[in-house]
Amino acid sequence: MIEKPLIRIVDDEEDQRQSIELMLSMEGWEVAAYDSARAFFAGDMPSRPGCLILDVRMPDITGIEMQAMMKARDYPLPIIFLTGHGDIDMAVHVLKLGAKDFIQKPVESERLLTAIATVVQEDLDRRACPIDEAAWRANFEALTARERTVITEVAKGRLNREIAARLGISDRTVHIHRQAAYKKLGVHNVAELAPLTVLIERGKI
Repeated sequence: MIEKPLIRIVDDEEDQRQSIELMLSMEGWEVAAYDSARAFFAGDMPSRPGCLILDVRMPDITGIEMQAMMKARDYPLPIIFLTGHGDIDMAVHVLKLGAKDFIQKPVESERLLTAIATVVQEDLDRRACPIDEAAWRANFEALTARERTVITEVAKGRLNREIAARLGISDRTVHIHRQAAYKKLGVHNVAELAPLTVLIERGKI
């Protein structure tokens, strides 16, 4: 049986690390946070699926150096880079070496949540645990039109108040449709909704 995905964060900035950890935990993801590459290598289990959110600029071992170390060790975990100091050349470099995404700080939650859902599913696919597309599509089609609209916005990482503003309805109405859709889809949070996010990104729904 495939273990539940784990999102790893490696960032020497405590405030940034805790902020991302809190956001992901609130969305239902399991998270492990480290303040250095050395702490990560000492504590992580590469056999567990998920992804790594990695800061570029860190003392001792930088994010780019850590990526090279992982590649040399044949470490299978996919990487999403975060940086407040990146440029196009740096992004091209790390992507050529196999990173899955390169996101500028300050982090937009919508962008990061979508990237995590996509990258984690790619890791699960690699581990022979693909999405049951037929089941997800059938359950999605069983929703009402409004529930489909709301849950699609939720799957993209948007908050209730943002969805309410986009659709011109109240926060309370969004909450009701969101909970109804969760129940019909058999999920409890955004993390469990990740396969739907991926199917939307892939144009399958």
